[in-house]
Amino acid sequence: MKALFIGGTGTISMGIVKRLAQDPQWEVYLLNRGNRSSEVPSGIKQITADIYNEEDVAEKIKDMKFDVVSEFIAFDVKAVQRDYRLFKDRTDQYIFISSASAYNKPAASYVITEGTALANPYWEYSRNKIACEEFLMKMYREEGFPVTIVRPSHTYDERNVPLGVHGNKGFYQVIKRMQQGKPVIIQGDGSSLWTLTFNSDFAIGFTGLMGNKHAIGESFQITGDETLTWDQIYRTIADALGVKLHAYHVSSEFLTGAGDSRGYDFMGSLLGDKAVSVVFDNSKLKRLVPEMRTNIPFHKGVRIALDYVLSHEDEYEEDPEFDEFCDKVIAALDNAIKAVQ
Repeated sequence: MKALFIGGTGTISMGIVKRLAQDPQWEVYLLNRGNRSSEVPSGIKQITADIYNEEDVAEKIKDMKFDVVSEFIAFDVKAVQRDYRLFKDRTDQYIFISSASAYNKPAASYVITEGTALANPYWEYSRNKIACEEFLMKMYREEGFPVTIVRPSHTYDERNVPLGVHGNKGFYQVIKRMQQGKPVIIQGDGSSLWTLTFNSDFAIGFTGLMGNKHAIGESFQITGDETLTWDQIYRTIADALGVKLHAYHVSSEFLTGAGDSRGYDFMGSLLGDKAVSVVFDNSKLKRLVPEMRTNIPFHKGVRIALDYVLSHEDEYEEDPEFDEFCDKVIAALDNAIKAVQ
């Protein structure tokens, strides 16, 4: 069977590519600019192109057909409309990577299923994903376009340590603060529920949907089964580092207001996502992919990630601006407490 991945070298997609590279029934092509080709497993074929250059892509795939086309880097309706034009006669299944952040915030129930309403007033990213889903499902209903929608939540790999609050340069500065014994900001009171999924576990669910006729016209969330509080997540990171966690809880609303002028999108990432407790019901996925399970719980996954990060520190950039922001937020709240005592 032949699969084409648009993108294919990101956190989510690389786990899938690595899994398929070991499966002889799949012939896998990546369509991207080739910037990370050295990291791609052997046996994976490359189509070097910019997906936004539709004419060039159409020329390069004009004699090709695929059993599955998977789109990992479409973030607005124009992108999936382009994909529809390119692949409507060239694939038996088109898998669109949406987002679990598309679910209503807050949902009527903290238990999330594929039937939970889609609406996110806090995050344009999520609203764009919803619009993509709506277009693709319209094409399925009206023209039989063979779409499958996949909604990941917080997926990570060996290069990423998942956090709730960090700056625009990523998680690394928070790790440094932990190592230095400085207080670390956790949104809310740390008790809201969250699900983290290692990318190799995500790949089990995803590959089980590939080529599966029962997945056509359907949506599936793919997450692990382990649900943790944010305090547990940060404490697990600190334990893996061998340091004591100094948690400092700050309301998501305060962080949104304080971070806006610094260019931190806490409105979307917190109020539109991580500030809300969610527990995912994956029973629909498991009916089609019974082998889906959590093989790498967070206490193991975070050690894999930290082993990589701490041995490749030259790949990560410190973020003194975010470090200063944290110190100012903490000082301001400490002073506010003193002012009312």
